[in-house]
Amino acid sequence: MTHPGLPEFWGMIVLGVMLVLSLLLVLNIKLPEIKTNKVKTSKVKNNYRIFILLVSAFKQNRWILMILKLITVTMFLLVIYAGLMGTPIPERNVATVMIWNIWWAGLIISIFFLGSAWCAICPWDTLASWHVKPKLWLLKLNNSLELTPPKWMRSVWPALIMFIGLTWLELGYGITTSPYATALLSLVMVLMAVSFMALYKNKAFCHYVCPVGRTIGFYSQLAPVEIRPLNQNTCDECKTLECFNGTDRVDACPTQLVMGRLTQNTYCTSCGNCVQSCPDNNVSWRLRAPSQEAIESARPHWDEAWFMLVLLTLTSFHGITMMEFWEEGLRGFAQVIGDSGQLLVSFTMGLILSMLIPVSLYALVVELTRRLSKQKVEFKKLFTSLVFVSLPLAFSYHLAHNLNHMIRESVGASQVFLNPLGTSVTYSGVADELLIKNSMLLSENTIFALQALLMIFGFWIAIKVLKRRSALLLSQTGLNVLPVLLFMLAVNGFHLWMLMQPMVMRIGALCVVPTAL
Repeated sequence: MTHPGLPEFWGMIVLGVMLVLSLLLVLNIKLPEIKTNKVKTSKVKNNYRIFILLVSAFKQNRWILMILKLITVTMFLLVIYAGLMGTPIPERNVATVMIWNIWWAGLIISIFFLGSAWCAICPWDTLASWHVKPKLWLLKLNNSLELTPPKWMRSVWPALIMFIGLTWLELGYGITTSPYATALLSLVMVLMAVSFMALYKNKAFCHYVCPVGRTIGFYSQLAPVEIRPLNQNTCDECKTLECFNGTDRVDACPTQLVMGRLTQNTYCTSCGNCVQSCPDNNVSWRLRAPSQEAIESARPHWDEAWFMLVLLTLTSFHGITMMEFWEEGLRGFAQVIGDSGQLLVSFTMGLILSMLIPVSLYALVVELTRRLSKQKVEFKKLFTSLVFVSLPLAFSYHLAHNLNHMIRESVGASQVFLNPLGTSVTYSGVADELLIKNSMLLSENTIFALQALLMIFGFWIAIKVLKRRSALLLSQTGLNVLPVLLFMLAVNGFHLWMLMQPMVMRIGALCVVPTAL
């Protein structure tokens, strides 16, 4: 079963806006501005009261956070039990429905509104903390060896390798269509979280290894929310750094961040420790201009640049594998090289190729931009700075792609939750497709309009990133950044083309009826 593609009408609108924005950049005409000035404390108190009240609730009663963690842990344990004991039919088992149709699709969408909030209630980290560092009323136990992670681990390279590996399992091995494999993967992830917490100090798994956390972290650079000081002077004058060191009652920052020097969301897990530990009540969630970090303040690092670039390639690859031509093309290629069975060799080669081509093109356009520039800028510095254009391009397509999955494929999910093991159910026949279309939370036209707006928004942010960062590095824009602009047009154009094609459903329709007894 397939989803309909974005209509040509919307595709032409997106393409037209892309070309207009590109022309404005080349001609050095001022683009619509995103206000990125820091908000004064007085304005925070007046304009962000909802966020401050929410934070106050967490500070005064930590049971609220505990209740949310209990809910996510309960659902996680249900996924494991249903995957191991329930039906092997993926669209009938709550394990595959919960993880691939609802959680993974909804998680990316939640970042757009809440940043890294999911990390605060992550069941992997919660279970690891309960096992290794349990809190029994006023007593805090620590069963960790508290080793310092080795130097090779202190980067996002481990998370990048994990991300590629999980993509291979998801799309190559077909773990999304196996409730049992999904449950086993869930167990492996929590065992890794427990092991790393038992060995290393702080939360090394969250900081360096977790591919989900690092994806959330990088995408959170584009989110409209952040945890920051209300008054920077208060942080500048602080000598005790409770936000970093913690207190007798509150743990230290799990990713070793100092609030007074925090400029980006990449490694913030939104745990709230800094909010609870600050003696001056100077830390709070607050709103900000979307994509402020990617445009201006995010610092470029070599390993982070590669994660962002591979994130773009794998996001595109997910879309490719859901095109109708993918299976036929993969089988044809497998016949040529003599691959058989699950075609894992053919898939692996396709995955590698899908990463090599965009990365090579990006490296080429960076070198061309460097040569066109009158400024002497090192290739590595230009590579790591301009790579931020890939974030909004990846995020906007990821949102548009997942929005389609979540809205269309969550129809009938309530029936699955009422029967999580999927026993005694069968397909409801040809009525599935009509039921999906007529029971969606949003109309089909609304989905199309939102997808088009997301693609326009992503390209606009990428243009802003390119204009700002090229001006800082090269002291010029216009024709000098034309190679990078063409790369952006090619990537977003390809994403737009994929959205306009029929897309294969992730695991099929969820509409079910009981089997006659």
